[in-house]
Amino acid sequence: MEVQLVSASKGWQWIVDGYALFRKSPAMWIAITLLLGVMWLASMIIPLLGPLLFNLFSPLLFAGLMAGCRALENGEALEIRHLFAGFKDRAAPLVTIGGVYLVGTIVVVGVVLVVAGGSMLPSVLSKSGTDIETLRAALRSMALALAVGAAVYLPLIMLIWFAPLLVMFDGMTPVAAMKLSFAACFKNTLPFTVYGLAILALWFIMSLPAAMGVIGALLVIVLLAASIPVLVCSIYASYKDVFTPSRSASTTGSTPFLK
Repeated sequence: MEVQLVSASKGWQWIVDGYALFRKSPAMWIAITLLLGVMWLASMIIPLLGPLLFNLFSPLLFAGLMAGCRALENGEALEIRHLFAGFKDRAAPLVTIGGVYLVGTIVVVGVVLVVAGGSMLPSVLSKSGTDIETLRAALRSMALALAVGAAVYLPLIMLIWFAPLLVMFDGMTPVAAMKLSFAACFKNTLPFTVYGLAILALWFIMSLPAAMGVIGALLVIVLLAASIPVLVCSIYASYKDVFTPSRSASTTGSTPFLK
């Protein structure tokens, strides 16, 4: 497959197109998101093994979400069954991607812990009478550890970003899909930078009502929860842009935020 180089403005357009897909079936998107949240919480019941299994099978669930996006794009109804489409089609290669993501995540966490060393902020805060210099040192250590962790995590995200879609929709092998995903993200660094900054800006704006008290905090929770399916749909939009030369007329140039 050929990777398309898209303009920086597409980073924002992906969010707009994601919102357009979300608007086609908002209630079902929220229901699927809540079901995912329940599944994640259920995985936490089993110490260590539960979260590991959830991460391992996350590409299958993600592929199912992408199948739901394609169904909506084709004029079909979004259903709960779409979430589990990855378990029916291409399960083995998707689990392979999940294994790479799981191992990569463990490595990232290990790097963060090693860089943070013995000056972990929680342990410092738990002690009474800690002097300001020790606290500052702990903060610097944690900031450095998080920065290094983010730098190590970014290539992993680039490997995984498009991989489940390339496996699910294009029949690629896991290794080929991850290589192409990394190349596609690297080639489109600028639009992905705009995309990330736009998401951070939107989340900041949505968090502002928290200053209004309990009602504001509840509003923030609702807004952030609703933003999750929009982000899911925006990933599908980025796939369509980067791997399809011509966009569908139903999404290109639309501005659903203004409707």
